[in-house]
Amino acid sequence: KSGLDPGGAWHAWGMACLKAGNLTSAREKFNRCLKPPMDLNQLNHGSRLVQDVIQYLESTVKPVLITDDDYFATLRELEATLRTRSLSLEMMCEGKIQHNSYYQECLFYLHSYGTNLAIISFYMRHDCMREALLHLLNKESPSEVFIEGIFIPSYESGKLHMLENLLETIDPGLESWGVYLIAACKYLQRKNYYHILYELQQFMKDHVRAAMTCIRFFTHGAKTYTELGGKQTWLLKIKDHLKVYLQEVSRSSGRKKMAFTFRKKMSATDVSRHINTVDLQMEVTKFLHQCESSGASQMTDSSLPTLFGNNNMKMDVACKVILEGKNIEEGFGIAFRVLQDFQLEATEVYSKVAKQLVKQQKYSEIQQLLKCVNESGVAAKNDGDNIILNCLNEFKNIPAEDLDNLIQDMDSDENKIQAYTMCNKLRSAYLVAVRQEKARAVQLVQHVRQLAESGGDHVVKAICAQWL
Repeated sequence: KSGLDPGGAWHAWGMACLKAGNLTSAREKFNRCLKPPMDLNQLNHGSRLVQDVIQYLESTVKPVLITDDDYFATLRELEATLRTRSLSLEMMCEGKIQHNSYYQECLFYLHSYGTNLAIISFYMRHDCMREALLHLLNKESPSEVFIEGIFIPSYESGKLHMLENLLETIDPGLESWGVYLIAACKYLQRKNYYHILYELQQFMKDHVRAAMTCIRFFTHGAKTYTELGGKQTWLLKIKDHLKVYLQEVSRSSGRKKMAFTFRKKMSATDVSRHINTVDLQMEVTKFLHQCESSGASQMTDSSLPTLFGNNNMKMDVACKVILEGKNIEEGFGIAFRVLQDFQLEATEVYSKVAKQLVKQQKYSEIQQLLKCVNESGVAAKNDGDNIILNCLNEFKNIPAEDLDNLIQDMDSDENKIQAYTMCNKLRSAYLVAVRQEKARAVQLVQHVRQLAESGGDHVVKAICAQWL
């Protein structure tokens, strides 16, 4: 008469029936006020009313006791159980759930009015992980339901191994779990739970991704190569994962193609290249670890470069190796291999090293660097000259004697003239210019005269004018 919503009254009446143990009557009352969710895959446990019913039933676990006086109650409960069973597609859990009508009643309400997450969470609460997984598969629930309902509760309660065993039992190839496992890996990565991630990747036999996680373990948080020296076991693990992957690829290519749909793929060439990188990183780590231990190390980088970074970082590794040895020659071999293997811009690296040596006032070592570059066998004709020119471009205050030695080491007279003019040594530039073939000498001396004129050097200007 008053037009009020009768849902609350039906719910209260249903709860009263439940408390009185009249399960059939309770179902009838709840049927008038409970509604199934619009989306079974929503990430919640259904309406508050359904949750209240489940909460009450779970707190009132009554074992089925068959006594002579209670045939009718038992028959009622049996009828309720059978009806629930027909509604539930899942296999029932062994043990108490199977034999307890109150648990069966929970399942009836969950299947009629609950979400998939609510059903899965119920199974998980009562140690029926297998049923939770089968329900997830049957309903093709999204990966969020797996993570929320099964994965997080499993690792939080230390049952990750149990979960892994069940996944393998249900599908030994793990293919039907691929989407869920990849989602779990992404979740762990977002949370920075790298140890659990690594364990899961090993279980998945996803060797390429496991190797990537090992790279993170190796590089993360290290401030010095001494620290990296203590983490070299991770480099060995990276190699192991990649080698196992190569074996699996070569085995499967002989037979029918293996359907590794969710495991990360990589070509054999790329894998071999990565193994090579790991070998080279091991060499770099040993070398720089030794340098740091012997106190030879002088560079302090804000971030520690490794060969697992981008090309700029690899170039930093090459620079570091050349600069941190007892002398230039000691680290040059390893640095040269880094430059060759990754096809890096060698002149840029050598120029960077030379500039660092100027800063450290180690001018004789620049000459040693040029000697190594020329002897490497792959240097272009002007590489050595360009390294010196790059240095002079940045540093004008090199002591006169060292400056002369550097410029004398240059191959091309034209480059020497350019170097002298850069350092304002116009007289020296003039002396090299006049030694050139006549027509070219005239051009060069005119250029030196113009520089002398604009720089106010009347003496050199007069000499040039007289020669011309």
